[in-house]
Amino acid sequence: MKLSIVATLYQSASYIEEFCQRASNVAHQLADDDYEIILVNDGSPDNSLALAINLSKSDPHVIIVDLSRNFGHHKAMMTGLAHTSGEYIFLIDIDLEEEPEWLLSFAEQMAQTHCDVVYGVQEHRKGSIFERWSGQWFYRFFRILTGIVLPKNVVTARLMSCRYVDALLRHKETEFFIAGLWHITGFYQSSQVIKKHNASKTTYTFRRKMSLLVNAVSSFSNAPLIGIFYIGASIFIIACIYIAYLFITWLFLAKPISGWTSIIASIWFLGGLIISFIGVIGIYLSKIFSETKRRPYTIVRQIYGKRVIT
Repeated sequence: MKLSIVATLYQSASYIEEFCQRASNVAHQLADDDYEIILVNDGSPDNSLALAINLSKSDPHVIIVDLSRNFGHHKAMMTGLAHTSGEYIFLIDIDLEEEPEWLLSFAEQMAQTHCDVVYGVQEHRKGSIFERWSGQWFYRFFRILTGIVLPKNVVTARLMSCRYVDALLRHKETEFFIAGLWHITGFYQSSQVIKKHNASKTTYTFRRKMSLLVNAVSSFSNAPLIGIFYIGASIFIIACIYIAYLFITWLFLAKPISGWTSIIASIWFLGGLIISFIGVIGIYLSKIFSETKRRPYTIVRQIYGKRVIT
């Protein structure tokens, strides 16, 4: 198999037919009839699965990987990559905000630069002011806390060699941040500036982005744990200095020690710090608990369609 195209399904009924038609047209230009389109149904609540199955009956290039439930976008993408057999793999979102036709320019750049990955980056992040602002701060906090510099405004669409995908799939975490895995897998990666369309409302709310940030940082850095030590040590030093000051004031100036308000404020401050520190440790313990069980990050219920052998 020369080319595999991978996309995930979640509330994607209105996009499936057009996406597969456009993807097939582009794939045929590059690989003639030697390609496959793998659609991973991530527990979509609409009729995406039924439409995709009907399409696979009329088009032997289309393969449906039906997951047993919704596991999340990142895990569904990794599952789709695990079921590919092409020499080159094109990963893309199905909602047509990313154009299947980018595959042609990606392939041309890969041939010219002899790289293993060509990925798309937006010149300007799409969406509302809040969406753009939260996206910028997400990657900024991630860089500060992990020291890993990810490409700005990166999109899902990317063309990858099979050896890169094989290396990517060697990561066995059950809870992961896929953009981080794309980066740390290494190899020679090249970017291409694209213009992403704004065809649908983003499903990444502020709450989901905060959850993703916590998961991303705890997956790639122990900086919060180290920070707890330094903050605790700093508070201890400040407390010792303040105790010495109070003792000298009482011993030499004979002034009564007062300030119950400041004492109560200090208790609440330290109590809040202690609880938050325990929470940070709890996050890391929960990840250890999750990883040590070695559960699969997705479960495939059934695969529809068959591969074309040329």
